[in-house]
Amino acid sequence: MPSAAPPPLATETLRVAGMPNRDRLLAVLVAILWGVNFLAFHFLLSQFPPLLAASLRFLVLAVPTILFVPWPKVRPLWLLGVGLGFGTGQFAFLFIALGVGMPTGLASLVLQAQAPFTVLLGTVFLRERLSAGQLAGIALAVAGMAVIAWHRAENAALLPVLLTVAGGLCWATGNLCSRQARPDNPVHFTLWMSIVPPIPLYLLSLIMEGPAAQWHSLSTLGTTTGLRGLAALAYVVVLGTAVGGGIWVSLMRRNPAGVVAPFSLLVPVVGMTASFLLLGERPALVEVLAGVVIVGGVLLGSAQRPSFSRSCARSRSCLQSATE
Repeated sequence: MPSAAPPPLATETLRVAGMPNRDRLLAVLVAILWGVNFLAFHFLLSQFPPLLAASLRFLVLAVPTILFVPWPKVRPLWLLGVGLGFGTGQFAFLFIALGVGMPTGLASLVLQAQAPFTVLLGTVFLRERLSAGQLAGIALAVAGMAVIAWHRAENAALLPVLLTVAGGLCWATGNLCSRQARPDNPVHFTLWMSIVPPIPLYLLSLIMEGPAAQWHSLSTLGTTTGLRGLAALAYVVVLGTAVGGGIWVSLMRRNPAGVVAPFSLLVPVVGMTASFLLLGERPALVEVLAGVVIVGGVLLGSAQRPSFSRSCARSRSCLQSATE
């Protein structure tokens, strides 16, 4: 006698255990868009001073957001926190690091420090429980970053690595504020976050880079380097942020976060490959090996322990008992 159809809970558990092939392809597409983003940063910073470039990156988004996008129903405090952490802090440190010699591909890798930082800050400030697997993943990621820092220090290039790590820490603080905000519409929330960074980044640029450097970058937009910088800015805003971010948010809404998030580990792979092929960057073998350790640590630290229902769905005997 054939068994009855699985109950709705078991069917739903089976559905969420993986991703449809279409969503997998979309997740890979986002990783490619975000990896190439770092290549665009290189050309953007070839024309604009780092802090001014970061300010323009958000200003282009902020103006249409204020005019056309509805206000997200969140506390302004959390929106400010995400804007200052994810927007202002992360890109100020990252762009300065790229400006003082951080290799583009390596930056896409070291910035993954945001993942273990997010876990640690969540444990300290939100009292989230830290599993043994997460602790081991954090230890691996930190060890990999320490090896890269040690190797760079031997070559008198430690400062760019430390600045990039600081950018990852700022990104992590933005993640915590985003968790606390719990927006009803993540896309609207992300777009409105862009109104926070332009002014503080511009003021920092005015103080640290000066009006002369700002004016020179704007007055030479008609040159070959200037046109490349504008094209890079368009890519970062349209494809890297609007398209990539929109697809990512939709994937997170349709699938479990723990299933979607590991695809972000493809970003440094794409970033380092693109930098190798198009910019001629050749990281040392020790940095490549340390990068593998970092990615493995991030993957281990972000892996979710399967719940009873998901474990049950993977067990054939459990499914049989549920359908009897």
